[in-house]
Amino acid sequence: MPRAEVGTPKYIANQMKSKGLQRLRWYCQVCSKQCRDENGFKCHAQSEAHLRQMLVVGENAGRHISDFSSQFQSEFVHLLSRRFGTTRVKANNVYQEYIQDKNHLHMNATRWVTLTEFIKHLGRTGVARVDETEKGWFIAWIDNSPKALAKQEASMKKERLTTSDEQRERMLIAEQIERAQAEAGGSGSSESPPPPEEAGLKRDEGEKLVLSFAPKAPAAAAAATATTTPAAPASLGFKVNPLKPAVNPLKAGVNPLKRSNVFKQAAASSTESVAGKKRDAPMSSAQRLMYEDQERKRRKMERETGATMVA
Repeated sequence: MPRAEVGTPKYIANQMKSKGLQRLRWYCQVCSKQCRDENGFKCHAQSEAHLRQMLVVGENAGRHISDFSSQFQSEFVHLLSRRFGTTRVKANNVYQEYIQDKNHLHMNATRWVTLTEFIKHLGRTGVARVDETEKGWFIAWIDNSPKALAKQEASMKKERLTTSDEQRERMLIAEQIERAQAEAGGSGSSESPPPPEEAGLKRDEGEKLVLSFAPKAPAAAAAATATTTPAAPASLGFKVNPLKPAVNPLKAGVNPLKRSNVFKQAAASSTESVAGKKRDAPMSSAQRLMYEDQERKRRKMERETGATMVA
């Protein structure tokens, strides 16, 4: 059945029916014909025009597929660079805008079966930066044009110059600070007092804090009490029974069955060590100044006394 002529009601009806996107599997890229249903695509595949076109393509199928693939890639990259530039965008959004054109080159005629394979190919060839996330594949175009490369090189050169200027300024400032410190140290080294030392608890690097958790021996205290107490009755003239102990160990204040508090003894020893360190702490800056002032007055009085005696 011949095609309807342009402007006829049949032609307008066919245009209205074919308005918008159709099924990709019912599109013949060799003949550039879109069928509306499976029956129409089957009839088209059995038509004489389609068979002749397939015979021409079958003579060198690899070349035709390569041409279709290169055309699809160039159109896709052209849309990506013009529409989105170098911004990172979802690959499916770019493809949706690409297929809005009804006469676009379909992917089923290329060497790539899915969009994911095509996006990976762009990433491998260095045309775009590709990364996969939970939301899908994202793509960003890499601008390798001479103008963009020259602009990037100029910006890098400017950044290097700016960095070198900043480094030069830092070096000059550092030299001025060192010169000022040297002048101040040469002029006021004899007059200015030494910097005050921090007053407080200090511990040397090699010094170790030793805590003793050993309990005190109750036997030693009992023996000392036993040796000191019998002297009183002897001096008073009382008879001492050698079989009866001179001192009751239970009344002496020491219970041999009761263990001493180890942690209390450790706290007491640490307190004593801290107190000893506090006594050995250096003088503060105010105390040092007062001490120097007193020494200066004493020397002055000694000189005046010596001069008076000589006169």
